[in-house]
Amino acid sequence: MLKKVNLRYLVPVILIALVVALLLRTFVVQAYKVSTPSMEEALLAGEFFLVNKLSYKFKGSSPRPNDIVVFGYPLNPEKTYVKRCIATEGQTVEIINKSLYVDGRIYSDPPSVKYKDPRILPRIFSQRDTFGPLQVPQGHIFVLGDNRDNSQDSREWGFVDCREVKGKALFVYWSWTPDPKAPKMEAPYIFPFFRVLFYYLFNFPGKLRWERLGTVLH
Repeated sequence: MLKKVNLRYLVPVILIALVVALLLRTFVVQAYKVSTPSMEEALLAGEFFLVNKLSYKFKGSSPRPNDIVVFGYPLNPEKTYVKRCIATEGQTVEIINKSLYVDGRIYSDPPSVKYKDPRILPRIFSQRDTFGPLQVPQGHIFVLGDNRDNSQDSREWGFVDCREVKGKALFVYWSWTPDPKAPKMEAPYIFPFFRVLFYYLFNFPGKLRWERLGTVLH
């Protein structure tokens, strides 16, 4: 037998749920959207993923090689980037003809790493394929995108201060194929809202990457 819910009991429950959700977002997890292909195939453009904000908050905890981390862009901390940690403080990084070495040993790339451009760019023009050797300074990490030939990372703008690391990527919870023709929310918002709503309802089966949902990031 079911009983009707008294609204005076429902309101506190809703308020508590909102407070818990706010606390979780502020201190525990946060969602981010991927807008570039630099982390393919681990993360695809158009995907949303969750980040554990507590991963590196405790004493003695810091990013480790192969962690996928979210951080404030070194040249503009207001922007947020996601890359893979390759080396930590004290380690030496070198790239020779696309081959990555850490402390003089060949680095074992995860399966998601790819090289799409067969060319070897001369160092005089780019550090993409030939870099270092450089030692990671104290309190910093060296990061690269998994899409090595199409990524702006530590090869270009240097090391990442660990204090700017926001957390460790956990898993993909939404994956939508980007569409440049998709309608956008613009003023006065009323009619665009319905266009956006109908677009997503109509394209839901085909644009959603079902196989990517729940993908664990490692």
